[in-house]
Amino acid sequence: MELPNTNSLEDYRWLVGPEGYGVLDAMRDCSDSIVTQTRQLRKSLTAARTHLVLEQLELRRRAARKFEPANRMFFTRIGLQQATDQWIAAYKAARFPPAVPVADLCCGIGGDFVPLARQCQATGVDSDPIAALLAETNCQGLGIPFESVDVEDATCVDLGNFAAWHIDPDRRPDRRRTSQLAFSRSSVGAVQRMLATCPNGAVKLAPAAQLDNTWSEIAERQWIGSRGECRQQVAWFGALARHSGLRSAVDVDCRGGATPMVVGTAERTVPVASIIGRYVFEPHACVLAAQLTGTLAAQHQLQAISPSAAYLTGDNPVDQPLLDTFEVTDLLPMDLRRLRAALKERRIGRLEIKKRGVPIDPHQLLKQLKPTGSQAGVLLLAPGAGVVQAILATRR
Repeated sequence: MELPNTNSLEDYRWLVGPEGYGVLDAMRDCSDSIVTQTRQLRKSLTAARTHLVLEQLELRRRAARKFEPANRMFFTRIGLQQATDQWIAAYKAARFPPAVPVADLCCGIGGDFVPLARQCQATGVDSDPIAALLAETNCQGLGIPFESVDVEDATCVDLGNFAAWHIDPDRRPDRRRTSQLAFSRSSVGAVQRMLATCPNGAVKLAPAAQLDNTWSEIAERQWIGSRGECRQQVAWFGALARHSGLRSAVDVDCRGGATPMVVGTAERTVPVASIIGRYVFEPHACVLAAQLTGTLAAQHQLQAISPSAAYLTGDNPVDQPLLDTFEVTDLLPMDLRRLRAALKERRIGRLEIKKRGVPIDPHQLLKQLKPTGSQAGVLLLAPGAGVVQAILATRR
C-alpha cells in the first residue's frame, strides 16, 4: 500500500528552490549507502527534508523510464505513477490545435501539461497545491512557457474561456484502483457539464474503464499502447475526435513515433480457421483492449486459430506493426516429451513461451522443457478442439 505524502508544501517549495535544487544536484551521482547519505544530509537538513531529498533522487531514477529529462524534474510517488510518459503525452498533445487556450485539469506533476504547454497556450489546474507547484516547476525547468498553474477544483473551472480541455480524473481515490469513471473525483455529471460548456475535450481513462453508452456514441475511444502494453484509454470529444462513435488503437514508441491507427467497432466476429496456416499473429495489447481484433483480421484476411484465443492465422505475412508475426515450424500436442524432442531437433535453446486462454505457467513450463541449443524460437499455447495446442514458431 502506498504511504501518504507527509511532507509539507513549504518543504516542497524549499526542494524546488535554489537550495534544494543544489542539494539534489550535489547528491545526484553519489554512490554511498543510504545510511551514509542520510548521515551526510542530516548535518544541515531536517529529517523531513533529508527524506524528501532521498526520495526525490529515487523518484528521478524511476522516472527516467518515462521522462528523458527526469534529472531536471520533480515528482511525488503518486504523481509519477499516474503521470503519462513524455512520448504518449506528446502524441496526445498533437491532437490539440496549436496556440489556442487549453486547460489541463487534474494536471498532477505535469506529465500531460508539459507537452500541452509546448503545443498550446496551456493552463494547468490541480486541487493539490504540491502537484500544482511541481507542474509549474517542471515547465519552468524545461524552459516551456505556459499561462498558469492554478490550485482549484477542476470541476469549478470556467471552460468557456478555453478552446479545448484535457482531464485526468483521479482513478485511485483512497489509493485504490478503479476502472469506473463514476468513482473518480471528477464525476460523470461534472464531465458532462464540462462538455456542455466546451465540447472539445479529452478524458484520460484506465484501459478497462467503461463509458456511458451516450458518450460512446459521440466520442472516439482510443487505446494507446507503448512498450508492449496498453497504457491508457482516451475519450476524445468534439473537434478532438477524429472518428466519432468508433474505437481506435495505436502504439507509441520511445522515440515518439506512432503506428497507423486501427479504427473500427468493438467485438467484430472473427471466423475460425479449419487449420492453422503458415503464420500466426498476435494483436498488440492496445488492439485487444479496444476489442478491435476482428477489424484487424478483416483488413488482412486473417482467421482466429480458435474461438477463445486472440491469436490469428493466415498463409501470408502481414505488414502491420500492431500484429506480432510468427512463422509456424511445428504443430504439436501439449506433450512434454514431444516438445523436448522438437526443441532438440531444431537446436532451440532460447525459447519464448506465450499463451492465450490456457491455464499454463510459462515460467514453470520453461523449467520443465530445459531447452538447450544455439537457436531462438517461440512456443505459442492456445486452446483448440478441447486440448491445448502447442505451436512452435520463429519470430518474423
